[in-house]
Amino acid sequence: MGKIVERIVNAERVEDLIAVFGSFDENIKRIEDALNVHVVNRGTDLRVSGDEEMADKAVRTLEGLLALASKGETIDEQRVRYLITLVNEGNDHQVAQMARDVVCITAKGKPIKAKTVGQQQYMKAIQKNTVTIGVGPAGTGKTYLAVAAAVAAFRERTVNRIILTRPAVEAGERLGFLPGDLQNKVDPYLRPLYDALYDMLGAETFQKYQERGSIEVAPLAYMRGRTLDDSFIILDEAQNTTREQMKMFLTRLGFGSKVVITGDVTQIDLPDDKVSGLKDAIRVLDGVKDIAICRLTSADVVRHALVQEIINAYERAAQKIEMKKPAQQFKGRYQRKK
Repeated sequence: MGKIVERIVNAERVEDLIAVFGSFDENIKRIEDALNVHVVNRGTDLRVSGDEEMADKAVRTLEGLLALASKGETIDEQRVRYLITLVNEGNDHQVAQMARDVVCITAKGKPIKAKTVGQQQYMKAIQKNTVTIGVGPAGTGKTYLAVAAAVAAFRERTVNRIILTRPAVEAGERLGFLPGDLQNKVDPYLRPLYDALYDMLGAETFQKYQERGSIEVAPLAYMRGRTLDDSFIILDEAQNTTREQMKMFLTRLGFGSKVVITGDVTQIDLPDDKVSGLKDAIRVLDGVKDIAICRLTSADVVRHALVQEIINAYERAAQKIEMKKPAQQFKGRYQRKK
């Protein structure tokens, strides 16, 4: 352990200090626990004491949070966790990118913003490119932010329609066993897309646009044979498309349209003999002009802290399995030779 030091962080406004402390000082307690430091408030000064390296990290975390608070950003548990991660990785200079433009305003007046640097890059890619592929684990905001960007483009009239689609691939159940007609059978697969649209537009406005044909939520099979002009098209859960379905979808692209493809390559529900269309598209389209591939990670998870831990635990387990494979293959060959 290094020498114990004391550092001072000055807050220019008391309001920023209150935002950084959070309810019952919960944000400060998180910093103290994560970095093993002690933080005391003296007027508009914060005195940080602890091991020299950790105290310096705490100072950089607090300065980053105060900078965000001064720009009107909400300081919550996810923000604090993410900023500590950036500081630990030596990337806290990126914090300035976190307080940026509002992507969209929800029906209840809540501003939707990118909450991490990865999400920020994802939104920039959508804005800049005709086709954007967003790959990453659950909870990184891939679909929600894409829907927000689609609603913003629709409100600005840069597109005339929003089309949201998903492959109706069963995760352990069969469509035939589900009750109702075809629409009833596929609706459960499309529910997350409906939820995001209800949030952005409100149920009544969504229904109105859907009746007019301005918004369409449909299974991927419905896209065949169509050319989609002046549309914002989102293909969600794209890891469950086949190679042929992905090619079919990408060739629907018309003039004045924008496409966002989202998915998680660790959650493929296809049969073992089928190649994921998303994996194939990432390989084939890498480097193609006007197509961006954004890779979000567990650091971009904006759900409960435990979601990030679960994703990390599964990634570690997958790495161990991959490391064991060559040894097992060698053992198998050796035994066959004998």
